[in-house]
Amino acid sequence: MKAEILETIQQFDTIIIHRHVRPDPDAYGSQCGLAELLKASFPEKKVYVTGKEAEALKFLYRMDDVADETYENALVIVCDTANQERVCDQRYVNAKMIIKIDHHPNEDAYGDLLWVDTNASSTSEMIYEFYLDGKEKGLLLNDRGAALIFSGIVGDTGRFLFPSTKPKTLRYASELIQYGFDFKDVYDELYKTKENVAHLHGYVLQNFYLSDSGVGHMKISKEILEKYDVTPADASQLVGTLGQIDGMKVGVFFVEEEDQIRVRLRSKGPVINTVARKYKGGGHPLAAGASIYSWDEVEPLLQDLEALFK
Repeated sequence: MKAEILETIQQFDTIIIHRHVRPDPDAYGSQCGLAELLKASFPEKKVYVTGKEAEALKFLYRMDDVADETYENALVIVCDTANQERVCDQRYVNAKMIIKIDHHPNEDAYGDLLWVDTNASSTSEMIYEFYLDGKEKGLLLNDRGAALIFSGIVGDTGRFLFPSTKPKTLRYASELIQYGFDFKDVYDELYKTKENVAHLHGYVLQNFYLSDSGVGHMKISKEILEKYDVTPADASQLVGTLGQIDGMKVGVFFVEEEDQIRVRLRSKGPVINTVARKYKGGGHPLAAGASIYSWDEVEPLLQDLEALFK
């Protein structure tokens, strides 16, 4: 499939790369790392990245302004996006051809070519493997591309602490940091915390709830967001906090947004994406997301998680 994707890329003059809404470091790393890889390898091609920017990730890369007519006869590559409705900038459907590159379960098999590897730690890791497979065929990776791919891998492995980290993941990371970028700068930018978010962190540690079976949860209402002057995206950064609590096997963050309550689920063992799918979501077996539309839905969702332990 990697060879077929490369052959397809070679056939197009214009390539537009998309990723999912509310991007994380892997979304940016895979999308923009691939863009830098293609720009270095095919300087004659027009390569664009598009999507709504994340304020906290602007240091990694900036998005392009892509005109509607650019999609005519273009190749679109969608990175790190399991479902069509989560593709940021829905104009991707106007392209002549669509390629999906992703590491989430392939429940929505969209696109003309699909490369899905659920064993990969991240989609950024897959982009690096794409480079390794094609470097003898002319693919080139520059320093900026290496930094982006490294950032994506770091973000989706939780600094190599998540079970998705495999020996090859660490090997790839060791190869990437040999490029011309300072990985300490990447860490500093990815994990710096604003003062108001730190205060919210303290509130979370004082107010989370943990059940006897090990299901922990935290509700962040609009009022709490306003009190600490944080955005829903800021609050969602703290989802991993619950996993540090002794005895917590599943952690759930409920963050109220304008039109829904965003649900972030993390697990230390039980498969939780089945529960997420029940609530208009999905994701990895141990890291998933969902949406509910009333605080009354919190208890049924928690009961579904409790049922995993029976």
